[in-house]
Amino acid sequence: MSLPNGLSAFPITPTDAAGRVDTVALRRLVTRLIAAEVDSIGLLGSTGIYMYLTRGERRRAVEAALDESSGRIPVIAGIGALRTDEAVGLARDAKDIGAAAGLLSAASYTPLTDDEVFEHFSTVAREGGLPIVIYDNPGTTHFKFTPELVGRLAQVPGIVAIKNPGVGTDDTAQHLASQRAIVPQGFSIGCSADWTAVETMLAGADTWYSVLGGLLPGVCLKLVRAAQRGDAAEARRLDGMLEPLWSLFRQYSSLRVVYELAELLDICRTEPPRPILPLPATAKRQVVDTLARLPTHVTG
Repeated sequence: MSLPNGLSAFPITPTDAAGRVDTVALRRLVTRLIAAEVDSIGLLGSTGIYMYLTRGERRRAVEAALDESSGRIPVIAGIGALRTDEAVGLARDAKDIGAAAGLLSAASYTPLTDDEVFEHFSTVAREGGLPIVIYDNPGTTHFKFTPELVGRLAQVPGIVAIKNPGVGTDDTAQHLASQRAIVPQGFSIGCSADWTAVETMLAGADTWYSVLGGLLPGVCLKLVRAAQRGDAAEARRLDGMLEPLWSLFRQYSSLRVVYELAELLDICRTEPPRPILPLPATAKRQVVDTLARLPTHVTG
């Protein structure tokens, strides 16, 4: 199968202090994404705190999002887990509920070898029965997918896409070209790290897997559409407008910042899972000031 290209919006997963998903708030977030007509919804990514939730709560989150979307927008569900058998179970859950694909990371406590990651992904793809998006996120997993490993995995039936970490602007085009050369035709190449996305999309990436898109889908979708039609000036103009937010993301982490933004925008009230703490008062003031300077059509 092929996933829709464009903007894949990644919302937070609102929970209570015990890690129980607030499905009412989650549905509200999903409704915003549906109204904006994003290309796909990335549920239970890193911003969606997948590693902090039990299998049962992850299933409740997927059920709520799929019920709210009613098939209008494809949902990519995070299925990463420390154990292969657990990831297979999560993939089966997501498939049974109706997710379009699973986002799979190389999460581990013990550092993994390339062969171990290959077997992990191959097993989940084969036994889980759900199309797999490779989640290359060395900032959290401390595992970096080599080009050779990506090439091997791209040949495995059921592995259909990759979510790449951000790369330097000078390396973007070369990185995309080299990756295109080792994956089959139709294999989707995507990018994350919101502050690097504009140049990656302009260089020809298929999908922007966006943290901010999960909260402010309208402006992110405009940026993607400008990049898709080759309007570099407009895409960069929008990116420049968002630079104050990118600066906060780089300084405090996108996850912490979007939790604060969700409350300030009166979308939902929740805190990140402990031991992650909410932003300190000085950082919160920076977010408030930054939000106040953004045009209203960006935050609406």
